Amino acid sequence: MSYTKAFLTLVGLLSFGMAALAQRFEVGAHAGGSSYMGDLNQYNPVKISGIEAGAFVKLNFNPHLALGLHYNYGKVKGNDASSNNEQFRQRNLSFFTPLNEFSLLVDFNFFDMFAYNGRRRFTPFLFGGVGTVLFEPKANYEGETYKLRLYYTEGQPKAYKKYALTFPIGAGTKYKLNDSWTLFTQVGFRIPLTDYIDDVSGLYPDPNVWTRNQGLSRALSDRSGEKTGIYIGEPGTQRGDFRKRDSYMFVGIGISYTFVSQKCFTF
Repeated sequence: MSYTKAFLTLVGLLSFGMAALAQRFEVGAHAGGSSYMGDLNQYNPVKISGIEAGAFVKLNFNPHLALGLHYNYGKVKGNDASSNNEQFRQRNLSFFTPLNEFSLLVDFNFFDMFAYNGRRRFTPFLFGGVGTVLFEPKANYEGETYKLRLYYTEGQPKAYKKYALTFPIGAGTKYKLNDSWTLFTQVGFRIPLTDYIDDVSGLYPDPNVWTRNQGLSRALSDRSGEKTGIYIGEPGTQRGDFRKRDSYMFVGIGISYTFVSQKCFTF
């Protein structure tokens, strides 16, 4: 075989392989709401506090398994002043933060709804994986917005990082409109390896730990007396709930398009 024929054969094989992958390639987008569980919301995991939106690209290996790259954006917030708990209202802390999440997720479809001329159009599915979330808790104080991480509100020896490893898990349902278009709903719970999504974790610090911005750091750390004039944040007393991690959740609806030929999903 000549080099030209060998080259053309290789190109043909690569083109065939890429075409086969393209026929299993899926893109999609979704939108909905986001919630957070942590020191400023300890008991209501489905309390929606902001919006969420996302997009993904996915490779379907077969009718049941897929691997996808996902990006999700959300906003969460918490405010003790609006709590039903009297102790939280006395503490009077608040925060809000964007969440930018990049993740690699595996999907598992329970039913084969992608088979050519298949009768099934509906399937529940599960997903799970690993990712990174970027966050930056902020608070409004006397007409200004402050990045709380920079003020060591619990006397951390170093400012905590504004990113963390996160583990998304969740479930949803899919409904096939036709061979290419699919509607879906999903609920995804996230377990990040940080307790500072809300800037609250443990104890009120000793004011001597602040070597600069002491007045502002103290004001952002203990806001209990802003309305009553009575401050409860004694050094060493409880500020957070002592859980090891905060968590957050995205819930939404979306649509996806699969590049699929008539013969693609007859694996």
